[in-house]
Amino acid sequence: MTTGTLRHDRMMYGGIKLYTGSSCPELAESIASHLEIPLCERTITTFPNDNIFIKLKTSVRGQDCYVIQTLSNPVHTNLMEMLILIQTLRLDSAGRITAVFPYMCYSRSDKKDQPRVPITARLVADMIQVAGADRYMTMDLHADQIQGFFSIPGDVLYASHVLVDKLLELKKQLNNPVLLSPDLGFAKKARNYAEQLNIPLAFIEKRRILHPDNPEALTLIGDVKGKDVILLDEEISTGKTIINAVNVAVKSGAKDVVVVFIHPILGDDGAQQLAALPVKQFITTDTIPIPDEKKKFFGKRLSVISVSKLLADVIERVNAGRSVGEMFNE
Repeated sequence: MTTGTLRHDRMMYGGIKLYTGSSCPELAESIASHLEIPLCERTITTFPNDNIFIKLKTSVRGQDCYVIQTLSNPVHTNLMEMLILIQTLRLDSAGRITAVFPYMCYSRSDKKDQPRVPITARLVADMIQVAGADRYMTMDLHADQIQGFFSIPGDVLYASHVLVDKLLELKKQLNNPVLLSPDLGFAKKARNYAEQLNIPLAFIEKRRILHPDNPEALTLIGDVKGKDVILLDEEISTGKTIINAVNVAVKSGAKDVVVVFIHPILGDDGAQQLAALPVKQFITTDTIPIPDEKKKFFGKRLSVISVSKLLADVIERVNAGRSVGEMFNE
């Protein structure tokens, strides 16, 4: 891309304007710090009838606006805040609006896998577009096919770009490590991690019985006997899948177990249940903030790797009209 084109893009969309809802203020502040620009001021008011009202403190006419809001619990409040903030920017004549949601709610509802059920992930994508977003940016969707629910361009990023370096350092401390996927559905992504770490891969065969939140782990495929295990999953909500996987790995002769997960949902008593496991270390990211009362269960065993620099670098490239794939040699 020529310098002239870059100037044209910047003139078309203006400077970067960062806005955030109330779901991930620390992540948003960290992104702003990496970009060396302040978060833009806005007020968010919740009326007694639970209606949300948002007002911008300054004009965004012609500017390149980014709305940072992870769509975790409370899901519907956070989703509505993002939608209303996007529409507010659109009505104030923003030049371009990018919805930045590190975690996408309803991403597990991505297909009709039984009669008379919705595809809610598609509904969320439609709402983001109808609100006025021109682009979207997210991380590690539950299924990459969800990208097809959007008719606007977007960037789906992967936490492997920040986790692999941490795991390579960890690998030096482990005895004959093996990467373990807690189910076959995550096997493809797990294989990519294993290849980058240059370690063998094992899987747990699992089927869900009666209720999707009650998984039953059946068989471990691979060899973990006498080896340290890196147990990798995309997200942890109740923790039942990981609990089963850790128990199967230990029964199969695994030594130390390290649990790595991308989206720390940690609903209900998930944090307490996980912390009770015979796990040496837990590693996750800040796509979803972990409350202090849940962090305390893990003590010093919990490491949180920030995705803020990755998101900031991509925002900077998008604003300048530069390739995002170049960051990852793609």
